[in-house]
Amino acid sequence: MTAQDDRVWAVVPAAGVGARMGTEVPKQYLPLLGRPLIEHTLERLLSHPRIAGVVVAVAAGDERWRSLGLAGRPGVTTVTGGAERCHSVLNALAWLLGQGRGGAWVLVHDAARPCLSHGEIDRLLEVLADDPVGGLLGLPVRDTMKRAGAQDRVAGTVPREGLWHALTPQMFRTGALHAALGAALARGELVTDESSAMELAGHAPRLVPGRPENIKVTRPEDLALAELYLRQQGGTTG
Repeated sequence: MTAQDDRVWAVVPAAGVGARMGTEVPKQYLPLLGRPLIEHTLERLLSHPRIAGVVVAVAAGDERWRSLGLAGRPGVTTVTGGAERCHSVLNALAWLLGQGRGGAWVLVHDAARPCLSHGEIDRLLEVLADDPVGGLLGLPVRDTMKRAGAQDRVAGTVPREGLWHALTPQMFRTGALHAALGAALARGELVTDESSAMELAGHAPRLVPGRPENIKVTRPEDLALAELYLRQQGGTTG
């Protein structure tokens, strides 16, 4: 296998508005250490030697994206996103299929996860290299889990054994993931991650341990935590 054959693609859905942040600016464009958050995320992917390119799905008419220097960088392809994450990912996968990449591995990563390390990517690629399905980064649940009922009162305690927090990237074959997402949408299932689509298609993705620093910026307080982690990493990708 040549070095070129050994490379994979990444997809970053970035068409969301980040309503839970409570800001007018979509969360992927919020400032983080003097740069838009999404720039940190894309740099983590583009600087990895095994990643051939990144397909970014953005909202139609997104002028903020067009103003970024990364938007025109070699290795970055832009496609139009959709109403939900699953639509955006499907559009990006369709572009890859058009490039004859149906059998290639693709890593789907959240735009709002800027602290991804190269070590996590390496681990995912190594563990899943010969896997017949693919899988995702995750973290085993360590806290006691409660199920809420009416008025947010505890309805029960959920055993945490076997429970994981799903992270990204999530890694699957382009063609298989495209088919699984398409089938889920055809049934009216708006899946919130790629593993869910593969599960609905009858597959059992593999869970690969990630790092706690690989947080998703969802609420305002998450920005400060992401900044802390990036500073601790010293701007490195390891």
